[in-house]
Amino acid sequence: MASKLHPVQERIAKAHGSQCGFCTPGIVMSMYALLRNNPQPSMHDVQEAFQGNLCRCTGYRPILEGYRSFTKDGGCCGGKAQSNGCCMTNEHTQEHDSSTLPAQKLYDQSEFMPLDPTQEIIFPPELMSLSKQPQRELRFAGERVLWIQPCSLEELLELKATYPNAKLVVGNTEVGIEMKFKNLFYPVILAPAYIPELNIIQNTQDGIQVGASVTLTVLGDVLRAAVKKLPAHQTEVFKAVLEQLRWFAGQQIRNVAAVGGNIMTASPISDLNPVFMAASCKLTVMSKGEKHVIEMDGKFFPGYRKTILKPEEILLSIEIPYTRKGQYFSAFKQSPRKEDDIAIVTCGMNVFFKEQSNIVQSIRISYGGMAPVTVLATATCNRLLNRQWNEELLEEACTSLAEEMSLSPSAPGGMVTYRRTLTISLFYKFFLNVQHKLSLDLLKEGVTVEDVRPEYATATELFQLDSPSSVQLYQAVPPGYSDDVVGQPIMHLSALKQATGEAIYCDDIPCYENELHLALVTSTKAHALIKSIDTSDAMAVPGVVAFISAKDIPGSNMTGPVVYDETVFADDKVTCVGHIVGAIVADTQAHAQRAAKAVKISYEELQPVIVTIQDAIANKSFFQPVRSIERGDVAQGFKDSDHILHGEMHIGGQEQFYLETNCTLAVPRGEDGEMELFVSTQSASKTQALVAKALGVSANRVVCRVKRMGGGFGGKESRSTILSTVVAVAAHTVKRPVRCMLDRDEDMLVTGGRHPFFGHYKVGYMNNGRVMALEVTLYSNAGNSLDLSLSILERALFHMDNSYNIPNIRATGYVCKTNLPSNSAFRGFGGPQGMMIAESWMSDVALSCGLPAEEVRRMNMYKEGDFTPFSQRLDNFTIDRCWEECMQLSDFNKRKDAVEQYNRQHRWTKRGLSIIPTKFGISFTAVFLNQAGALVLVYSDGSVLLTHGGTEMGQGLHTKMVQVASKTLGIPCSKIHITETSTNTVPNTSPTAASASSDLNGMAIYNACQTLLQRLQPYKDKNPKGCWEDWVKAAYFDRVHLSANGFYKTPDLGYDFETNSGRPFNYFSYGVAVSEVEIDCLTGSHKNLHTSIVMDVGKSLNPALDIGQVEGGFMQGLGLFTLEELRYSPDGYLYTRGPGMYKIPAFGDIPIELKVSLLRDAPNEKAIFSSKAVGEPPLFLAASVFYAIKDAITAARAESNLTGPFRLDSPATPERIRNACEDKFTKLVCSNFHC
Repeated sequence: MASKLHPVQERIAKAHGSQCGFCTPGIVMSMYALLRNNPQPSMHDVQEAFQGNLCRCTGYRPILEGYRSFTKDGGCCGGKAQSNGCCMTNEHTQEHDSSTLPAQKLYDQSEFMPLDPTQEIIFPPELMSLSKQPQRELRFAGERVLWIQPCSLEELLELKATYPNAKLVVGNTEVGIEMKFKNLFYPVILAPAYIPELNIIQNTQDGIQVGASVTLTVLGDVLRAAVKKLPAHQTEVFKAVLEQLRWFAGQQIRNVAAVGGNIMTASPISDLNPVFMAASCKLTVMSKGEKHVIEMDGKFFPGYRKTILKPEEILLSIEIPYTRKGQYFSAFKQSPRKEDDIAIVTCGMNVFFKEQSNIVQSIRISYGGMAPVTVLATATCNRLLNRQWNEELLEEACTSLAEEMSLSPSAPGGMVTYRRTLTISLFYKFFLNVQHKLSLDLLKEGVTVEDVRPEYATATELFQLDSPSSVQLYQAVPPGYSDDVVGQPIMHLSALKQATGEAIYCDDIPCYENELHLALVTSTKAHALIKSIDTSDAMAVPGVVAFISAKDIPGSNMTGPVVYDETVFADDKVTCVGHIVGAIVADTQAHAQRAAKAVKISYEELQPVIVTIQDAIANKSFFQPVRSIERGDVAQGFKDSDHILHGEMHIGGQEQFYLETNCTLAVPRGEDGEMELFVSTQSASKTQALVAKALGVSANRVVCRVKRMGGGFGGKESRSTILSTVVAVAAHTVKRPVRCMLDRDEDMLVTGGRHPFFGHYKVGYMNNGRVMALEVTLYSNAGNSLDLSLSILERALFHMDNSYNIPNIRATGYVCKTNLPSNSAFRGFGGPQGMMIAESWMSDVALSCGLPAEEVRRMNMYKEGDFTPFSQRLDNFTIDRCWEECMQLSDFNKRKDAVEQYNRQHRWTKRGLSIIPTKFGISFTAVFLNQAGALVLVYSDGSVLLTHGGTEMGQGLHTKMVQVASKTLGIPCSKIHITETSTNTVPNTSPTAASASSDLNGMAIYNACQTLLQRLQPYKDKNPKGCWEDWVKAAYFDRVHLSANGFYKTPDLGYDFETNSGRPFNYFSYGVAVSEVEIDCLTGSHKNLHTSIVMDVGKSLNPALDIGQVEGGFMQGLGLFTLEELRYSPDGYLYTRGPGMYKIPAFGDIPIELKVSLLRDAPNEKAIFSSKAVGEPPLFLAASVFYAIKDAITAARAESNLTGPFRLDSPATPERIRNACEDKFTKLVCSNFHC
């Protein structure tokens, strides 16, 4: 590893901000770039710098907290317990905890190396000197593309005349995407980034003229300077552009993307074009021998992705105008996620009033996202001329916009009702904004007009991202036990390597000399027969070696993790879009991917195409068996109930979005059918078995090796094998090493994700909220094969009660067979879906009774010694303790009073509060998987090599296992090393899944270490004053075996669905979370204001890792329940492929205040060193955010006199939130749209 770390690398590692580590170098470089430009940034600067970065593991908190130490105010949090290791943490802890033990720090900030900007490496002088040399034309000719960088405007115009269809590229933020994802091809690309005339910035009489190649970052700097310098009334448009730039992509994109590119791309959802159009910006256009100025009006975009410029013309510059007194301008953008997201609807609004009046002289409103082009609401604007800016004008405008901004029900992008509502809601925000500013401005001139009502004021406020604060509490190792590494917050053992970029992932393995690359050929139809495959064009691509298909498989084409109901390659029939039909093997990845696109497959389409759960129900398309659990007398329970309600809920799927996509390198060893595989997988043994099956050899000829994964989350438990088998077959066929790392869009297309669920329930309850009877039916969307879906449904049924004791209960579960890529394991494994349905009916009961939801939940909660519906007794039940501590930690009652007061005082923003418990069963429900092996090797120098059956995917399993071995053997962690997980050291390993890996592998390691200790005991007895090395050396010279196998199987497990008897789980993990949110009733956006979590993890093996798992799991759940949405066409085509369309939580989505406490004094005798599983259980606690949103919506609906239960499906996206907040604007759209 690097001999010296930079402080930026050190702090993210030591602050526990690196788990899987795949995103860490990118985050390090974003922070490094910020500090090079601004050595003393504010916390806001740090948050802005990370707008283009994503992390799927950590939950972001430790990253921000570690880097807070670089900020101006990073030294002390001002008494708000914001910084880890805050000087006031101890005092804060004792306020909420009966324990007298002080809270400990997860790391010591005083140990950080100081940042010394004078010690940074200088910018290379050779590159500096290049900027002083005269510009000259550059040309690069590839196999198919000519790239030219002209050095003068004349040269550019000459080239554009010669190549009129050439694309102009500055940042390549759009053309690169078009070429990759839309299969567009541009043989000539012109790069005018350094032409002086295209980089001008000058003040004119009417505004600021900006060259078309000026980057968005520079544009922002220029406009910010103008806003500071000029009178406020002149800079209304500038401020609107700046507001749009705040949320335009990320800093990295803004640094290279050009303003001209944004205009000429002509995107119908452009963030800036509606602003430019509403402002009547002037564009200077040039061609060879001609130059003219045009106004950006309703005619500028004649069609989708088209402008009125001729092919030989270029955009030279744009003039952004000043505004005048009496002129007001606003811009709005609504997107699923606030940070770095594409717009759903975006708009610019511009009004000018007659002197000293509120009478409209001119008005211009422009929308993006409402047509194939950016449009002006001309008819509405005409109707508002010469009208007073009052409620009558508002009513007229809203009615007119509802008519003018219409969309077809089948409009691309969907969300038709929401988009139409947004056009009115955003105008209403503009109306209030203008009304407020106008009243203040006219008052100065002695004219009085009505101001905005105080309760409406928040609708005019711009979204502000507050600086997050956090507290972490855990039970420290008692004084005098500091040598005990178990229980210490030890840093992830690979964190420093991950921070420097030296950690090796699968695709980092150096290429073999004769290695080839593979690209998949996948189906474009969801249900069809394959008529023919034409590979002639593909084989003509340079570098192509072979096309691999079913006929090349030497063994069996049938595969699958449980039952063999899948194929390695589709043979005669495809059953989903993304079904692997074949693969191209070529000398480079680019050649392989190009050839794969050239393969032509003809199909005969089949019916039906089943995509949704509703489709499956209608076609009775189910896998067998149907599962059910029943307890008590359900019919009698309903008879005894005061009330009965019915309800439904749909929970959307979720993409695992591990940062490292699936990757396999297969190396044929050339004899006896041997094959070595380097794979990013959670299931080394299953990969070994299925590859051996496809190759027609026994498992002992295949070795699977896993160093580490860049995230897994269940997505690499079974679905990674579909790529590994293909790559192995290809390597066997060509007899050369073959590598494939999927691109993100390919990975999302072929691997499936979390199962969508649909639940229907009938609940019988008493007047006081006590639930007497429940009947629930669950349906899961499995996709085109069974995979692990039956086990996932079973776990959903086991968690259908969440934490509530229902005396009479009946649940039935169906696994739906559909024409989607097979869905699979994802953190929680069906548990979150089952519990989410439970919280839905619990919420409905509370709303129906008119009682506080927290009281109804508490009343129905299990108690110590109660039995679950599957007849398992709850021992050491700690939810009641978690609940009380969480109520205290969050100051729930005080917070609730504040929420109610806020809601009384605000009409268009509402706050909500919710407390949610979780009870999660720990064990594989397939009993045979609850086993683990370990191999411990002690070398004669005293060093220890540790191998076990678990894989490292960021969760810190290897770190914990080293801690277990260290404690057991009584030696420092530094003497113990884990190289990798491999099938030739520990056989028949279970997948690293079900949160059980620390329990299983930890016990196996413990058993192996105990064997070694027994062998070393005679030498300890002979030399009691000796050290570890002395005893090992003595044993070695005495010919003692210094390696040991360990094995463990969880005792007393097994459940029978037929008799509803047995014990499916070894124990349960418990937790409770309180969350507070604020929703914007007009747009559906929400802010996560506060979350407190209390989690029972037993006696933590490593509090830093466990808190990281709690926070990371919570943020993944936040994505599942509020943000992440997979969208399919009716033909089964996945629209949301890649981060452009599919949004996981970003840095700005974490709760502004986040408190995490690990429950004290709760040892668990059923796992290694009294610990508990922690990977999956915390994820469901994010449901507290969902139900806080539902609470806020309830308050909004009350303003329209709507009370009682209402359906809110998951995720609670802005669209669903806005549509649920029914008001006069939604009614206007519905009456016009016939909802």
